[in-house]
Amino acid sequence: MFARDIGIDLGTANVLIHVKGKGIVLNEPSVVALDKNTGKVLAVGEEARRMVGRTPGNIVAIRPLKDGVIADFEVTEAMLKHFINKLDVKGLFTKPRMLICCPTNITSVEQKAIREAAEKSGGKNVFLEEEPKVAAIGAGMDIFQPYGNMVVDIGGGTTDVAVLSMGDIVTASSIKMAGDKFDSEILNYIKREYKLLIGERTAEDIKINVATVFPGARSEEIEIRGRDMVTGLPRTISVNSKEIEEALRESVAVIVQAAKSVLERTPPELSADIIDRGVILTGGGALLNGLDLLLAEELKLPVLVAEAPMDCVAIGTGIMLDNMDKLPRKKLG
Repeated sequence: MFARDIGIDLGTANVLIHVKGKGIVLNEPSVVALDKNTGKVLAVGEEARRMVGRTPGNIVAIRPLKDGVIADFEVTEAMLKHFINKLDVKGLFTKPRMLICCPTNITSVEQKAIREAAEKSGGKNVFLEEEPKVAAIGAGMDIFQPYGNMVVDIGGGTTDVAVLSMGDIVTASSIKMAGDKFDSEILNYIKREYKLLIGERTAEDIKINVATVFPGARSEEIEIRGRDMVTGLPRTISVNSKEIEEALRESVAVIVQAAKSVLERTPPELSADIIDRGVILTGGGALLNGLDLLLAEELKLPVLVAEAPMDCVAIGTGIMLDNMDKLPRKKLG
């Protein structure tokens, strides 16, 4: 009865866990519902997400990770513990090795917090790896050859842009502009233009169903309900793709700028490789309509969305766990 190695994509929006030999076995929102009075954990994951914005005063739904790093240590630990116990990966006498992904620019203090939370939740050896590198491997890129590969990983809290070669990051940038920020931009736009208050979940529905970031790439409408700021009563309005494109324009420009700055710092030989191989988009944000078209136009490079962008990091952890002994030993932090 030996413990299995596990890879964790500890995301701001979702936690994905890959168990060696089994594949991705868990994909749940990074949300924890707590009783404010007792501090007791009431629900974790999907069950807790359903409570967001719909709880009585004594229950709060918390997202313990913010911008790709731990904002609430104890709640993160409780969440990891819950997920790991659910999977039953511990052996009789051994604890699992864990590989956890983190953004490229997190501080050593933040790395230590991730490592401690993982150890307390039942990990033996905890390895940290940079997210864009793992995402690139999960997307099927062969980053161990002396060629330039570029990946843009857009998660819930951070966007990581990196150029990789010989199994490591050559140039990279990590910005706090990603899926959650898109949601809040949509929420603020509806509030400003229509004097209507909507919740996070409604904003996310708009992003998935009608949003586009490339003018003319999509023309759809959606009816949404919220609370009128003037009368205080519920009201229904409809919004279309063109409006949401305007709402997201500034946020997406920040991602385009980050990609440009990484390319500007890339050695010319590797830049030439990227023209041939293109840029790969991974992470949930890669599914945002028109983002590949916009980046292709702005960067003058072919841009492709990975096959299962949401799962790339988790798949990458699985590949890395299989080759753990061959990888260069680099313990971050």
